[in-house]
Amino acid sequence: MSVGLIALLDDVAVLAKAAAASIDDVVAQAGKAGVKAAGVVIDDAAVTPRYVTGFSPSRELPIIGRIALGSLKNKLLFLLPAAIALSLLLPQAITPLLMLGGLYLCYEGAEKVYELLVPHAHSHEAETETASVDVKTFEDEKVAGAVRTDFILSAEIMAITLSSLPQANLVMQALVLALVGIAITAGVYGVVALIVKADDFGLWLVNRAPSSRTGAFPRMFGRGLVQGMPYLLKALGAVGTAAMIWVGGGIIIHGAEIFGFAWASHFLHDAGESAAHVAPAFGGIASWLVQAIGSGLAGLLIGLAMIPAVSHVVVPAWQWCAARLQRSKTA
Repeated sequence: MSVGLIALLDDVAVLAKAAAASIDDVVAQAGKAGVKAAGVVIDDAAVTPRYVTGFSPSRELPIIGRIALGSLKNKLLFLLPAAIALSLLLPQAITPLLMLGGLYLCYEGAEKVYELLVPHAHSHEAETETASVDVKTFEDEKVAGAVRTDFILSAEIMAITLSSLPQANLVMQALVLALVGIAITAGVYGVVALIVKADDFGLWLVNRAPSSRTGAFPRMFGRGLVQGMPYLLKALGAVGTAAMIWVGGGIIIHGAEIFGFAWASHFLHDAGESAAHVAPAFGGIASWLVQAIGSGLAGLLIGLAMIPAVSHVVVPAWQWCAARLQRSKTA
């Protein structure tokens, strides 16, 4: 074998190692960013199943597929280029946008808590719903609503991901954002599909399991799925609401610290350190738990304060703009 060929193979091996290291770095960065965005991801998984209620079982998976495709378009075609452009042209705007997303999360979570405490409270969402003409129109409206909600949650996920890559170059940022977007979309809507079809699978087990002793466990498991899924959905919704409020509050507190209002962040940090000293055996867990509870309480208070502002200012302004736009179209 010639010396030139050996040198070429050596160069290829070096490039392959560098490429492998880069891939490992992208995966590692994507994993860290995904963990930071976990609260929003949980809420995304908790919110989506309600958009397939009221449809026949044969339409559930196609609807989830349509929403997942819309979510992927949101992340890769719109939000990823916007995030890269923002990082390149106006990186100082990332924190304010994150805080706006945090306000949205706090508001949505607090509104759910408020509706739970005051069941007959009027929600602004009911005002924006339109009557469906037929099944296809109803399905299209549900999918469009789910994709709109996903856009906001996806924007927050991408912003959180971007904020965790302050020193990365544009190529690294783009690769990590794309990987996070694809992985989260596949994970969220895969889990949603399993949740939505679990009761159908349970019913299938009940009906198909043999009546002999060997079929007793499948039938029992199937009945457990059918009876347990409503409780699981409620629990998942509660976890998603708590995650929204906690993540939103934490984002706002951290953003305020960046802008010089650090007292809330320092207070939570000191409270966490005190909890760690009180329970040294569980120091890290105790510190994190106290800070998470503090962020959640802050997020809940912020969200509750936003409810009247949205009801009396944002919604009327939105309706006025929509009415003006409609009149301009018909003129």
